Amino acid sequence: MHAGFPCFTQDIQKVLQLGANSDETPKLLESAGGTVVAGGIAVLLKLGFGFIMRNSLVDAEQAKKAKAFFNDNFVITDPNAPNGRRYYQGKFLIRTQKPGDDMNVWLRFCNKPDELFVKTPFGDALNPLAVVDSKVLKEEKANHIASDPNKVDLVIAFRDLNAMLGLVGRADVDIVGLLLENVVLLKGNVGHLFKLGAIAKDIELSLENSGGLVH
Repeated sequence: MHAGFPCFTQDIQKVLQLGANSDETPKLLESAGGTVVAGGIAVLLKLGFGFIMRNSLVDAEQAKKAKAFFNDNFVITDPNAPNGRRYYQGKFLIRTQKPGDDMNVWLRFCNKPDELFVKTPFGDALNPLAVVDSKVLKEEKANHIASDPNKVDLVIAFRDLNAMLGLVGRADVDIVGLLLENVVLLKGNVGHLFKLGAIAKDIELSLENSGGLVH
C-alpha cells in the first residue's frame, strides 16, 4: 500500500504550486497564523485541482479539453446510478493535530452535482468552480466533521503548522517518511488518498503534454 504514497506528496505539491504560482507563497504562509494558513491552503487546493479545467467556459475547444479531463478523473460508470454514471465525490479534512493551530480545510469534489454543467453559446460546458470546493473550518466544526463518515472520507492530520507547510515548501516531502516519523496521521478510507494523488498526477501529465509543466 505504501508504494503509492511517495508520488502522492510530490504530485499534490505540484498542484499546490499551480495554485500559488509563486515561489514566495510558502514564505508568506510561514509567517501567518493557523486560520490564515488554512485560507491560503484552501485557495491553493481549489485553484490547483481546477487548473486544467479553468478555461472550460472560454470556447468550444477549451470546453472539450476540460470535459475530457473531468470525465477521466471524476466520472464513474455505475449501472445503479441515474444515466449509468455518477461523480467522484471524495471528501477530505486537512488539518493539524495541535488544537491551538486552528488549521482546518475541508476539501470536497463534485459536492453539488447539479451545478457541474452550465449552458453556453457552444453547448453545455463544465463549470470549473463547481468541481472543487474548499472551505476553512473553525476547530469545533472540524472536530464534528472529523467524526462523521457522511461528511468526510479521509482525515489528513499533520502534527502542527510547520509540518503542514512542509508539504508546500519542501521538494523532498515523502508521506511514507511523514507517517513513520508521526508527522502525519490518516483516519478513514485510505483509498481516497490514492485517488487524490491520481488526480494530481493527471494534472501533471496534462501539463507535460501541453508543454506547460510547472517545475
